[in-house]
Formats: sequence, C-alpha cells, structure tokens
Amino acid sequence: YRTLERQRPERVILAGFAHHGSPPGVWIPEVGTYRTPLGDVAVDREFTGALLGEDPFGTMPEDKLCDHSVEIQLPLLQRAAPGVAVVPLYVGPLDPAQREKAAERLANCLSPGTVLVASSDLTHFGRSFHYEPFPADDRTPERLRQLDYGIIEAAGSLSPELFLETLRQNSATVCGYEPIALLLATLGRIGAGGEIFQEVLDYRTSGEITEDYRNSVSYGALGFFPHTSFELNQDEQQAILDLARRTLASYQETGEGSVPAFPPTGLASLQRRAALFVTLHQNGQLRGCIGRADAIQPMERAVPELTLASALEDTRFKPVSVSETGLEVEVSIMSPMKRIAQRGDFRVNEHGAELRARERRGLLLPQVATERRWGADQFFQALATKTRVGMDVYSDPSTRIFVFRAQIIR
Repeated sequence: YRTLERQRPERVILAGFAHHGSPPGVWIPEVGTYRTPLGDVAVDREFTGALLGEDPFGTMPEDKLCDHSVEIQLPLLQRAAPGVAVVPLYVGPLDPAQREKAAERLANCLSPGTVLVASSDLTHFGRSFHYEPFPADDRTPERLRQLDYGIIEAAGSLSPELFLETLRQNSATVCGYEPIALLLATLGRIGAGGEIFQEVLDYRTSGEITEDYRNSVSYGALGFFPHTSFELNQDEQQAILDLARRTLASYQETGEGSVPAFPPTGLASLQRRAALFVTLHQNGQLRGCIGRADAIQPMERAVPELTLASALEDTRFKPVSVSETGLEVEVSIMSPMKRIAQRGDFRVNEHGAELRARERRGLLLPQVATERRWGADQFFQALATKTRVGMDVYSDPSTRIFVFRAQIIR
C-alpha cells in the first residue's frame, strides 16, 4: 500500500472471493458505498456498469457475497489513497474460456489511473488447515519459504495455467487463487508501457510473528510493473558510471583491493535494491564480468563492490593490474526475474535468461546474443553450457527458466 500511495490512483479494482463459495462467474455486489470507521468508500458504478451485460460478469445481493477478502483491504486503501473509488469483484470458479473472456473485458475497460488488486493469502500450513506436507520442526520456515516462492515465481510468469498447475502439483492452500489467476490473465493482455514484471515487495509468515509454526499462514505483497519502471534516467545512469569508474581509478591509484568509501550520491533511486552485473572491456575484448542475480543490495553499494570484483575476481582472466589502460566499464541493471513456461516465450536480443536445473544455475545477459548475433537456439545452447548441463535439461519438468531485461549503461 505504500507503493499504491505513490501511484495516487483514481480507482482500484479489488478482486477477492467468497470463502463460503460462490457460483461460477465474476460477481459485483449490489452496493453503492462501503462504510468503515474511517469513512465512506464509493463504488465506481460507471465502471461496474461497463463490465456488466456480458458473461461471466453478473450482480448479486451484498449479503450473499460480503467477505473479508475484499473488505479487509478497504481501511488500508482509505489510508493510502483517500477518496479513491473501488470496483469490488468476487471471483468464483472460472474455466479457462471464462477467465480469458473476463480478462479481455477488464483489460478493455482499463485506463490510466486504474490499479488492480487481487486479495489472497499464500500457504495455510498446519493441522488447523488440514495441510501438512512436511513436519513442523526447525526446517519449517525454510520449507514454507521454498513452497511459497515456487508459487510466487509461477505467478510472476503471468501465466494462469502455470500458476494453477503449480498449485495443483503442491496441493497448495492458496485461498484466493481465482482472483490471482484473473489478475494474471488481465495483465497478460496489457501491452502499453512495456513488458510486465513482478517484484516481491514483502513476504512474511504468521509463524514468524508468533514464533509458532505448528499453524502458519504466509503473506506476500507482489507488485506488477512495466519493465520501464525499473530503468534509470540520464542523471542516475551517469551516477552509476561515475561510481564504477571512480572505484576502478581508486584501485589503480592505490593498489588496494578494498571497496572505497564514497560519499552518498544523494539519489534516492540508487538506494533501490537491484540485481546487476559490471562488465569490463579492454580494446573491445571482455576483461571481466561479475554480478549478482539476486536483488540483495542497494545499487549505490553494489556497483563499487562488483566493479572491483570484475577487475580482480573473475577467474577466467588475470586480475587487472594497476598500470592497465584502455579499460571500459559497462553496468547492466536487471529487471526482476520472470519465470517462463516454455522456451518459445524467450525474446532474443530483448531478454537475458537464467537456467535453474539439477541444482545448478547459469545466466547470460541479453547483450550476449546481440554481440554474437545468436538466435534463440544458440542462446539456449550457450546457456546450458554456462550452467554445465546438457541440452536434455530443457525436457526435464523440474527445470525452470527465468527471463529478465537489462538496462545497459556504458
């Protein structure tokens, strides 16, 4: 909701569900205003009217639909976006054709200033929820995180089919899977503004709070943004390059292999955690490349560390000497990772990719294909080689492929 506060939306589509069950379809409650202790929240009747009149949308009396999956969001919404109008939707069981039809209708009705919110918990674990895929012991937090992140990664694909199949494989207890699947189908139909990627804004479990994992519910705050929203402007790009170049110059002046302590840049955007790689070239040839595929550190700190690592720790090359000249720096700022269901979803020259197979991980940046004039087949052959696995991994159902975009700063 802090993210929502910065967006200042005009309306919010709240997609929830009825815990007690509802007929197949997408149901709009017959209500004009919600009232909470913080005041009234208006329903956008013009928008709901535009949705009605076509299957699978319909209306139902509020007393047959009211559920906290929608209502619990209202006070938070009132704080984050005072005066915003809401479009409450209760998503019942949908077959694939109904889901696609509803998603198309929603996507066609969207306009700037509209935000979609799907309300759901993640895993409900423990005897109280009749779901105990593993025992409650010291490893439960780790196992829950692994289970939940498998679901989160599937949602990040924007594929309702992959998301729902992941739930089926794990018999996962994600209560709001229908509104999530509808959200994903709708996002998949939005092309304006750039390719959409998921960012994990927060992840918690009730077991972490109560220190009792015998019964625990997991929660995730997941944002979906166009890839352009992760890009830096010209001033920010220049600050990134300056950090890298000053780091390299400091090493060559002092011979010290420790990261210099630079004063803060004063740019708030560089405090954002991002996955990134620093590449060194000399006379047009690769001289070193080190990065992190996980967004664990603010860019302002990561760039100096990885610049020095590229110069000194890339085992494919001798360490850069203090007297070397002609070094050029390139920084690749990565979008979040997006899992893809099949290799055909990969876009050569636009996507980089990470392969996770047989407990190994390998990554290639998008510019690798461009510089070598590779097609997709050559890229995936090189990716398997980089991961030190054979091409047969691509037919292994346990193999996962993730794609990303990169803003290349040089």
